[in-house]
Amino acid sequence: MDNQTPSRTSKWKMALISATIVGGGAFTISAGDSYFEISKNLEIFTELYKELNIYYVDDTQPGKLMKTGIDAMLNSLDPYTQYIPESDMEDYRFMTTGQYGGIGALIKRSNDRVFVSDPYEGYPAMKAGIWAGDEIMEVDGKKIAGMETDEVSKLLKGQAGSVVKVITQRQGMDPVTHSLTREEIKIPDVPYKGMIDPVNKVGYIKLNSFTQTAGQEVRNGMKELKDQGATKLVLDLRGNGGGLLREAVNIVNLFVPKNELVVETKGKIPEWDKTYKTLSEPVDAGIPLVILVDGQSASASEIVCGALQDLDRGVVVGERTYGKGLVQQTRDLYYNSKLKVTVAKYYIPSGRCIQKLDYAHRDSTGKVAEVKDEAIAEFKTRNGRPVYDGRGILPDVEVMDPELAKVVGGLYGKDLFFDFATKYRLANPEIAPAEEFKISDALYQEFVDYVKDKKFEYDTESLEAFKKLEEAAKKERYYDHAKAQLEALHAELAPDRTEELTRFRSDIEEVLKSEIVGRYYYQTGRAKASLTTDPSVKSAIEILNGPRYNEVLTTIKTGK
Repeated sequence: MDNQTPSRTSKWKMALISATIVGGGAFTISAGDSYFEISKNLEIFTELYKELNIYYVDDTQPGKLMKTGIDAMLNSLDPYTQYIPESDMEDYRFMTTGQYGGIGALIKRSNDRVFVSDPYEGYPAMKAGIWAGDEIMEVDGKKIAGMETDEVSKLLKGQAGSVVKVITQRQGMDPVTHSLTREEIKIPDVPYKGMIDPVNKVGYIKLNSFTQTAGQEVRNGMKELKDQGATKLVLDLRGNGGGLLREAVNIVNLFVPKNELVVETKGKIPEWDKTYKTLSEPVDAGIPLVILVDGQSASASEIVCGALQDLDRGVVVGERTYGKGLVQQTRDLYYNSKLKVTVAKYYIPSGRCIQKLDYAHRDSTGKVAEVKDEAIAEFKTRNGRPVYDGRGILPDVEVMDPELAKVVGGLYGKDLFFDFATKYRLANPEIAPAEEFKISDALYQEFVDYVKDKKFEYDTESLEAFKKLEEAAKKERYYDHAKAQLEALHAELAPDRTEELTRFRSDIEEVLKSEIVGRYYYQTGRAKASLTTDPSVKSAIEILNGPRYNEVLTTIKTGK
């Protein structure tokens, strides 16, 4: 039989040549050992996969087994290199375009039931009068109780223009049947823009993602705010994990002149050595600008804030960014699947790469380490200010968002904010405008009364440390000797819920306000309500309205 068919090596050679042609010539095989190593390991993998599927004692589910093998292989590289099967293509499309066909609502699961958690403004769920807190009972005749949210989500999504029948039930009311025509849902890259200090003409733009429309949405937002009189601007990139590199370049171009270097990419293959410069005239090359960032600002967000910092075009405010300096490209595979693969590192105008984790070097346990301190290099901004690579973008002005009290996590984890807001919305047809709404003493006491007999648990850092002490005492056989003292200490450290609800009222109020406001004014209202007490926004306004803006951009200081 073997003599009648091409050898395995010949087959793999043909497959590799075919892959080279399909991939547009990006894949090259070096002579000698490299080809042999690839060919040998492909043969071993194929033979092993075949033998497992034939002889393993239980059903191996071939597709699942292969996916596990692929995922494990890619996990040894970096978390951004991913295999995307055909079944996940809709999620991939959403990630790059922000679009999907559906009814426009977030959903959540609680106690084996599925609820609408946030209808999107202007889309079918909202237009049909569906509220956050409404339970989804049936979708196209299928009972929802017991289903996972991803199963329900797949039922709700579909081709734009198609109709889906959804039965919902509001607390204390009869079920309602909705015939919803699915629409192309586009999650906006800019969910909110507005004047945050009209007196001093400060505008604000929140950018949540970098899909194909990000640059145009920020451009439109800038023009709208300038028409309203804005002469200063805050660009909020907090929580923005990135997206398309070209949209990062487009956004930088809104603030800097034509033909400025924004970013360079350098990879193993010469075709990934590219230079990206601004291509058009800016919307406003002189408007004073503050860029807000935090630890979740990554990738394209870091290109934007890093390039603007290197060019001394704006003041970066907030927390050190994530530190992702890697560029991904998608490659088409067989059967409508794709590979998203890291192909290069990016370098912003000063010449620095801000990649924090060194995936090429792991310790004996497989853990990835940060770039070593001795490898951190100093670079200069256009004005000569020192900046550093290997650690994300360090803000020009650091503002640390205070960590929420542990009791907030306990309340949130048991959906008590969500459930109370549902109850509140039913009892109150309207509230004050989002930016004016406040949690009164009476309303806060109503919330405290609501949660006092509800079960919710949380551990403070002190109690977590006590548990480790207790375990160590048992291991070292001191526990019995110190049992009484340890129990007394535990009683002292255990949080008193009543006391904590009073002590951390301001933290609890912030989350409660956001949840209630969202029931009446949706995503726009939440943004307006949060800006009134946001410490980073307050700092940005102070910087833009005083001498510190110019001082930051011209003062040369040292320190990593």
